[in-house]
Amino acid sequence: MAATTGWQPPLTQPDFSDILKEQETFGTGRGEGAADQINSWFDELMLQSGLGISPSMMVALCLCSAITFGGALFVWQENLLTTAVAALVGFMLPVIFTIMARTRRQDKMTSQIPAMLEELARAAKTGRSVEQSMAMVASDTPDPLGAELKLATGRVEMGIPLKDALRDLPRRTGLMTLGLMCMTLVVQQQTGGDLVTVLERLSRTVRDRLLFMGRLRAATAASRATAILMIVLPPAVLAFFVYRKPTYLDELLSSAWGRNSTILAICLEIVGALWVLRILKDSERS
Repeated sequence: MAATTGWQPPLTQPDFSDILKEQETFGTGRGEGAADQINSWFDELMLQSGLGISPSMMVALCLCSAITFGGALFVWQENLLTTAVAALVGFMLPVIFTIMARTRRQDKMTSQIPAMLEELARAAKTGRSVEQSMAMVASDTPDPLGAELKLATGRVEMGIPLKDALRDLPRRTGLMTLGLMCMTLVVQQQTGGDLVTVLERLSRTVRDRLLFMGRLRAATAASRATAILMIVLPPAVLAFFVYRKPTYLDELLSSAWGRNSTILAICLEIVGALWVLRILKDSERS
């Protein structure tokens, strides 16, 4: 069968296992401080987005975007407050784009997992080892999931043990299902067992979960649209008044009541946005 498909078993090269490049990171993920947690979240965001940009390059893009937006608005209005707001928005735009790219990539990989597990089970039925089955499936799986599987199998070919080669796969993708699959493969390799049955059951479970998530998104579409509207509407109203009357913010902040009301509104907007996003994220995980 291997000669028919043109696939050949991987040949390990242990001599090259020490030349792998370390991933650039800002945080360790093991610190208890808020700074390390934020840096670790940013590192995982860049890793899981699949953009191929290092964290330091993304920070540079954020700074360039902030300077561009803030400078353009300063030339237009010559107002330091609106310039600061525009610079903050410009700084966050690349991060928001990266979050959207990660979400699209994770959704696409999630839809590929059931077919990949079924193909892995069929490959295991032919008597191939776990490493050989993984290499065969990785070559047939399209991107973006195929690229992550090829990276893992490439490490195996370089002489790294399967357990170590699959360790970073859940972190690189951010998908709990792949973590379960990696744990299943490692345990089966160490202890033995009916790998085919486990993979087939895991594939059915993932398909049922995808079906449930689709129904959940359809049932909560109106609630999610309302939540997004609640987040976007206040900044949109403020931008409309500033556009109609450029001195609107100056007049609003000229009094103590206006300044206190504006600061309170911004704080409540941030807290409400974080709360709503947390609720939406928890509903998707349930």
